[in-house]
Amino acid sequence: MYLLIMGPQGVGKGTQSARLSEHYGIPHISTGDIFRYNIKNHTELGQEACSYTDKGELVPDELTNRIVADRLAMDDAKNGWILDGYPRNAAQVVALDSILADLGTKLDAVIALTADKDVLLDRMQKRAAIEGRADDTPEAIAKRLAVYEHETKPLLEHYQEVGVLKQFDGTGAIEEITNRIISGLEA
Repeated sequence: MYLLIMGPQGVGKGTQSARLSEHYGIPHISTGDIFRYNIKNHTELGQEACSYTDKGELVPDELTNRIVADRLAMDDAKNGWILDGYPRNAAQVVALDSILADLGTKLDAVIALTADKDVLLDRMQKRAAIEGRADDTPEAIAKRLAVYEHETKPLLEHYQEVGVLKQFDGTGAIEEITNRIISGLEA
């Protein structure tokens, strides 16, 4: 099964991706993890990414696309995956379509998790306190939610048009949300 999981920060994408990965026996592929792996292991792609991140710059789409393509072509991803954190903009949607065509596969579903802004803010503040994440300040949270609304949320319309979008309420008990998603995917 080839899945994307999308939604604003704090909606539970990572938690649900890990649970779905276990349920379906497919890897959870987080773009953040891919970047950290490549940087930590000094791969050619990682070194190229560092040339941007070391200067405090965002990694350009072209390089992000190559890093994702490289990861999706690995042996453990041949029979499916759940991709978390990509695509984030319209150009990356086009690139992902090309990557999938090159791999001879297509998306089975795009899982869109939703929750009210107050729920998201509360979750991220709790996460910041528990994990000590410096990037979960109120200002940083507000900025990330605004970027999601402006750049990523509009991508859901594309996936609705191509018939693969499945939206799920991301509030409630973790197991309840997982069961809701699995039931929706298998319906």
